[in-house]
Amino acid sequence: MRGLLIGRFQPFHEGHQYLVDRIAEEVDEVIVAIGSAEQSHTGENPFTAGERLQMVHDVLEPVEESTYVVQVRDVDRNAVWVSHVRTLCPSFDVAYTNNPFVARLFDEEGIATRGTPLRRREEYRGTEIRRRMRAGEDWTHLVPSPVAAVVDEIDGVERLKRVAQTDDPRSSERES
Repeated sequence: MRGLLIGRFQPFHEGHQYLVDRIAEEVDEVIVAIGSAEQSHTGENPFTAGERLQMVHDVLEPVEESTYVVQVRDVDRNAVWVSHVRTLCPSFDVAYTNNPFVARLFDEEGIATRGTPLRRREEYRGTEIRRRMRAGEDWTHLVPSPVAAVVDEIDGVERLKRVAQTDDPRSSERES
């Protein structure tokens, strides 16, 4: 059996690693789909699809034989989104999500969904990690070490600080 986990992974963090590990206990193979692949260089989506692919690949390399990593661009039509995902991924039997809307889209297409266990959600959250990066606070303990290495290699913290700058002090990043 093969399971799908889709997320933006901006960046891939310890909470994501926990999810992949739990899903791997239930299925034979895990597909990690990098969503919003066309998004980058913004405060909410600072990393490119290629950089996120590298992060996930480097973390999952020890279990490479049982994982797939793919990129999924957004489409602006919810009615065809699941079909779009299916064309970009190996076939899968179950989609893992805690998003009720995403679960409904998969359910409408006849694909089983399961909720995912969350671990230290307030800390292991992309929004919090990016906030810490912008503020110059420690964030590296919230991500697997290969992710921190990729962020360092691409000077990702400096990029995030630059792209998050705005003339409007009232603007803030959306929750992720």
